[in-house]
Amino acid sequence: MNKIRLFIPLLATLAACDPVTNSGTTQVQTATNQAKVSVDEFYARRPTQYTWPAASKSSGQDSGSLLTKNYYLVIDGSGSMEDSGCSGDQSKIDVAKAAVAQFVAGIPVDANVGLFVFDQYGIKQRVALGQRHAEVQQQVQAISASGGTPLLHAVNAAYHAITVQAQKQYGYGEYHMVIVTDGEASKNEDPGDLVMQIIRESPVTIHTIGFCIGTEHSLNVPGITNYSAASNPEELLSGLQNVLAESSQYVMDSFDEATFDKAKVAP
Repeated sequence: MNKIRLFIPLLATLAACDPVTNSGTTQVQTATNQAKVSVDEFYARRPTQYTWPAASKSSGQDSGSLLTKNYYLVIDGSGSMEDSGCSGDQSKIDVAKAAVAQFVAGIPVDANVGLFVFDQYGIKQRVALGQRHAEVQQQVQAISASGGTPLLHAVNAAYHAITVQAQKQYGYGEYHMVIVTDGEASKNEDPGDLVMQIIRESPVTIHTIGFCIGTEHSLNVPGITNYSAASNPEELLSGLQNVLAESSQYVMDSFDEATFDKAKVAP
């Protein structure tokens, strides 16, 4: 199902098709040379047409909600989050809970929010995407740090959940995956290749806030991923708030009923 996105970054007049190269470097072809571009330019120049998400018999919902924004949170509740690290007298997980609570409170009430957590209670989705802000807040506060860092599993589950929602919206709207982590992935759990696939084939924007780990992380790919290094509680909150600021840079066009009809897939 090929469609034109109804939101584009403000710089989207700069056109380019799939600027991600096999080497993992973001480049823009010019008449005389190739030049590296910034993250903002990269997202601005991503393709405006995708075959993602694939058609599904369950696709579609009321046209009034097709432009809904979606924020899917992946929260690291691994054992190392119980340490104090750069979070002062509190554990990193307690600081993260407080920051995420403020972030969720700032998400528009008409946007969808979902939550995936790995902690002592397991590796699973805690809240499905929907207008469930209060439920997400409750589940975040219930996180209890323990275990490893299965980032590949988490990112894969998050992308699946976002894709299911995108099928309901026929690919229209905004899709943000927000990851908060304090360490590298466990063995065989590096999500790097999957992240590159997501960026190539979909309009999903991946935001990662690395807490107390600096910039040396597999999810920090300069020029491609949105990565913020947080060395204290204030920077963690700022990194999360920047997700909403970046989202506001998108311009939502009015819904076009004719375009929607063409995009519909019969069950």
